[in-house]
Amino acid sequence: MAAGTDFDLGPFPRQVTGSCQCGKIAYRVEFPSDHDFKQNNGTCQCTQCRKSTSSLFFLYFKVPYANFTWTSPSIASLKNYYCTPGMARGFCSECGTFLYWRRENGPNISLAIGTVDPLYLFGEGAENTNGEVPKEGFGRALANCCGGHEWIKNEIKGVTDGMELLQRGERLPE
Repeated sequence: MAAGTDFDLGPFPRQVTGSCQCGKIAYRVEFPSDHDFKQNNGTCQCTQCRKSTSSLFFLYFKVPYANFTWTSPSIASLKNYYCTPGMARGFCSECGTFLYWRRENGPNISLAIGTVDPLYLFGEGAENTNGEVPKEGFGRALANCCGGHEWIKNEIKGVTDGMELLQRGERLPE
C-alpha cells in the first residue's frame, strides 16, 4: 500500500449525482459492487488540467462509463474540448463548469469532484434521506486521493509538492 493510504474512507455510496453550476447538465453514477474507491480517484497537475479547471490540480474520481448516465432532459450545452486528439474535456457551454476528462474510446470517465451534488459530497440535506446518505456525505470515499497523482513533475515547489493530500497513492511523473 502506498504511503498515506491506510485510513478509514467511511461508508461507500451506491450512487451519486452531480451537475454543472447552472444545472443544465446533470448526471448520475451507479457504482459497481466491486468499485475500488481507493484506486479510482486522484489528481492531475498537467498544464492542460490546470487550465481546464482553473486550479492547481484536477481532483477526480474515475468510474466505468457504462455506470454513468446523463440525467438532464437535454445535454445541448455539453461541449467537449480536445487539447489532445481523442481526449475529451467536457464542460457546460452555458456556465463554463468543467465536468470531466475522458479518453473517447476508453472504458472510464474521470469526473471532477467539485461537480458532485452537496448531498453526496458533504451531506447537505442528508437528514432527509432516511439514512441512505450519512450526515457527512461520502467525500472521504470520493476524494481520498489514494489512487495516484499524475504529472507530479509539474509540482509547484513550496505549494503542491508538500500538500499532504498529494502524498497519498502512487506518484507518477507524467
